[in-house]
Amino acid sequence: MKFRRWTVLVCVITMLSMFVIGISGISAASDKMKVGFIYSSPVGDMGWAYEHNRGRLHLVEKLPYVETVYVENVPESSDAERVLTQLAEAGCKVIFACSFGYMDFVHAVATRYPDVIFMHNTGFKTAENVGIYFGRIYQARYLTGMIAGEMTESDLIGYVAAMPIPEVVRGINAFALGVRSVNPKAKVKVVWTNTWYDPAREKDAAKSLIEAGCDIIAQHQNSPAAQQAAGEAGVYGIGYNTDMRQFAPDAVLTNPVWNWGPFYVDCVEAVRNGTWKSPYDYWGGVEDAVVDVGPYGPMVPEDIKELVIKKKSEIAQGEFRVFEGPIKDNKGVERVAPGQVMTDQELLSFDWFVEGVEGTLN
Repeated sequence: MKFRRWTVLVCVITMLSMFVIGISGISAASDKMKVGFIYSSPVGDMGWAYEHNRGRLHLVEKLPYVETVYVENVPESSDAERVLTQLAEAGCKVIFACSFGYMDFVHAVATRYPDVIFMHNTGFKTAENVGIYFGRIYQARYLTGMIAGEMTESDLIGYVAAMPIPEVVRGINAFALGVRSVNPKAKVKVVWTNTWYDPAREKDAAKSLIEAGCDIIAQHQNSPAAQQAAGEAGVYGIGYNTDMRQFAPDAVLTNPVWNWGPFYVDCVEAVRNGTWKSPYDYWGGVEDAVVDVGPYGPMVPEDIKELVIKKKSEIAQGEFRVFEGPIKDNKGVERVAPGQVMTDQELLSFDWFVEGVEGTLN
């Protein structure tokens, strides 16, 4: 732990030193707007941080007046508060905190820097200078669940899950609803890793699910390790965050994917133009293309692709809602009545599994 903290500190100091050097070399006429990013895993995780960093690069490309700095692999602990403070002190006018566990640290720092806009990803608390943003990735998870439900032969699908928080539970439930919409006999078996990024642990979890009879492995993790385990075992997989086919080309059916770039451009422009207002709460869906279903592997039949395309269009047009009743929990109790649609507040506090999910929330 001491080594990890020291590594994070060195990374922060190095990044901010480079940032300050960069500032000293910019003429006053350039007047660049500085924007900071903080990630919980390395930008090379080929998942969550990787896609946020691609969004950062898109921001720089589209807005020439923007200069960015990022700090990666920052734990969801007091280290985060220190890094956020350093970014604010370095002159960042907007800071994007890209992990759920940063929430309280974001608000603690925001009170000390009222002239800085803080944007917390996946959170639910706002303030005068704190906004929240996320995407309705559960829509894409439902769609990929349909693919898994159509292609499973064992009717048992594994799900390697990070943390038992509403965001992850919501995704599991949407995936399971998609699975059972086309295959009511199928089950989704959940194993928790209690980490966002630990490739070895993720791979072991996937292996345990395969040994239990799962012939498709889905995930809510930052690395492609679970997909690699699927490929090595000769089963299929559904990745997450980005296109993971390159890591297991014979296994990956598709992936729920992110496209953060346009949102980052819109948000920074709003701050720059003075149109950013509190409470700021963005939760875009497939209609915004912030979330989508990624490219398909060659093993996915055309008729299944067409089924997904049709359902995606219904979601985008508001004709179909993932969490519309009747919905029972995995103990058989009706939680959402026929015709009732769960509110966003209910989705943000999900603490139960839908019918067809095998697992606990411990």
